[in-house]
Amino acid sequence: MGKDRKIGVAMDFSKSSKMALEWTIDNLVEKNDTVFIIHVDPHSLDDSRNLLWSKSGSPLIPLAEFREPEVMKKYNVKTDIDVLDMLDTASRQKEVNIVTKLYWGDAREKLCEAVEDLKLDSLAMGSRGLGTIQRSSASAPPTTPPSTAVSTPPIARPPSPHTRHRPQPMSNTVAAPPVVSDLDLS
Repeated sequence: MGKDRKIGVAMDFSKSSKMALEWTIDNLVEKNDTVFIIHVDPHSLDDSRNLLWSKSGSPLIPLAEFREPEVMKKYNVKTDIDVLDMLDTASRQKEVNIVTKLYWGDAREKLCEAVEDLKLDSLAMGSRGLGTIQRSSASAPPTTPPSTAVSTPPIARPPSPHTRHRPQPMSNTVAAPPVVSDLDLS
């Protein structure tokens, strides 16, 4: 406890990314950790002030501002009540710092950049319903140096409609639940 880790959660507000956030909060986050909600908008930047952040992403947005619909409207991000509830609860109960970072462009490239820029210890993401081959090809762009790329990160997937238990580990995970990949940035 008290390691002050930096944990990223890729958030596209889909069911699987919300599940990854929930699992991360329930099973990974500890007191004094910082949770980065990383959202990548694949659309081009229309607003000139956002052009400034097209390479480096937005400034860090604290949870108090992330909760404000007016602030998020400036970034063209819709407020999601479920996500805000999870983040508010985690912030209060687990005593963690929660900030948001927005990027524009290709999601896989920007997630790899976020790992490096934010010096993340772990990254959690949902599967978006992709199969094993699609997840393998989407894990890191071929131009990413091996020291910063994660090979096929374990990914959360929604539970089968035929099961009543939590998500099962994917084939590329060990016995631990499937959302988190510890990153080796050395």
